[in-house]
Amino acid sequence: MTLIPQTDVMVETPILTVTPSAVAVIRNLLQQRNVPNHSLRVFVTGGGCSGMQYGMAFEERAQDFDKVVSVDGVSLLVDPTSLVYLKGATIDFVDSLIGGGFRIDNPNAASSCGCGHSFKGKDGSSAESSGGGCGSCSSSSY
Repeated sequence: MTLIPQTDVMVETPILTVTPSAVAVIRNLLQQRNVPNHSLRVFVTGGGCSGMQYGMAFEERAQDFDKVVSVDGVSLLVDPTSLVYLKGATIDFVDSLIGGGFRIDNPNAASSCGCGHSFKGKDGSSAESSGGGCGSCSSSSY
């Protein structure tokens, strides 16, 4: 009997990874807003400094075709369009003197603006931003 090493192994990319600190903050926000049975929707829309931006909102229930990610009792919802841009991303919560908040490490982003809230996709995808920026970044050097 001859054993042949397996070389064509498909590894599925997780939809989203959520760090323990992000889970704790989401859980705390759900309690503060008195909506313990809601889920956090994570989505991508056109706009921001780099053409696309991240958004988050609490929702009572999933919509048709949403992907649901459950982590330690917290549920996140991702619509099919946003999933294209978010698959494999990691959501973290950073507490910093300079500016804390949710941070998304996105392997699908070719570039991001300085605030970390907008990005350009690796496939060149972006949307026209009529606002001229997200307001969190500065184009000048310090």
